[in-house]
Amino acid sequence: MRTDRTDRAEGHDLRHHGDAEVRDDGARLTDLAVNVRADTPPAWLRERIAGSLTGLAAYPDGRAARAAVAARHEVPVERVLLTAGAAEAFVLLARALTIRHAVVVHPQFTEPEAALRDAGHEVHRVLLREEDGFRLDPAAVPEEADLVVVGNPTNPTSVLHPAATITELARPGRTLVVDEAFLDAVPGEREALAGRTDVPGLVVLRSLTKTWGLAGLRIGYVLAAPETIAALERAQPLWPVSTPALAAAVACMEPRALAEAAHAAHRASTDRAHLVAGLREFAPDGLRVVEPAEGPFVLVRLPRAAAVRHHLRDLGFAVRRGDTFPGLGEEWLRLAVRDRATVNSFLQALDQAVTLAQR
Repeated sequence: MRTDRTDRAEGHDLRHHGDAEVRDDGARLTDLAVNVRADTPPAWLRERIAGSLTGLAAYPDGRAARAAVAARHEVPVERVLLTAGAAEAFVLLARALTIRHAVVVHPQFTEPEAALRDAGHEVHRVLLREEDGFRLDPAAVPEEADLVVVGNPTNPTSVLHPAATITELARPGRTLVVDEAFLDAVPGEREALAGRTDVPGLVVLRSLTKTWGLAGLRIGYVLAAPETIAALERAQPLWPVSTPALAAAVACMEPRALAEAAHAAHRASTDRAHLVAGLREFAPDGLRVVEPAEGPFVLVRLPRAAAVRHHLRDLGFAVRRGDTFPGLGEEWLRLAVRDRATVNSFLQALDQAVTLAQR
């Protein structure tokens, strides 16, 4: 693990995300580039969203959704802020907080760093290393950091850091931002910090777009101390979350939805194990999987990855390039977990793509 104190983006396209892989001609491709659960949103959720459309003449009222999120995590409503996806929360944090020394732990989702830079902050990077399994060492974070951002499970490495390790980063005078956008895809939500009120400076971000297929609707939330929530709320525009998104938030907090999400997490875990087992067969070709993977995606390193990715597109599959993540290079790819049949088809295509790239 090393610390990178430069304030330059160093050639990484921080605004590149998986959806770029399936734009334009992407409709013809099987999507393993975007980490949104397939076959979502489910019919019952679409019906709830559609039912909210008759109320569009009124301004959005987020009180019910905010209360539902608070009840789900057993915290007061004053500790909840609804946002237009978790990405908005990063912008609010960058704009609303007084920050002198911001640290982002990489490789991870690049939007936190992009938002901080756009707000005029210098960003210091702590780069986790492949040889350490991309595991977090709290001692690598500079003591002077007053804002630290870390993902759990981390996108794109799929590493799930122990909650106890993350909380070692907390201290008075520091804001500790933990991106738990994929935590509900982990069976039992192991290592979750959402709902904790005993960790100083803790800010937890959650997203409903991944598990429920609501990326186009934009709905997420922040859990933090009331004074932090109040500061973020002041930085928000009026009515930041639409009525349909609020209806979705209420629906996704209900027992039925939580049970469905838990079932989906276990199914994804089984499908991920099948994918990883298939990928291990490519070890003679130089492919390496970052393990243990705990999220609904896996990170792989292989020779000629860029060529393999292009051949996969020709064979009908989109995967996420890894070189836009600080700490990774052109030999990395991120693969979303899909059902067994899709994975089997993908592995066959990967075999062809690897062969073609070696020619």
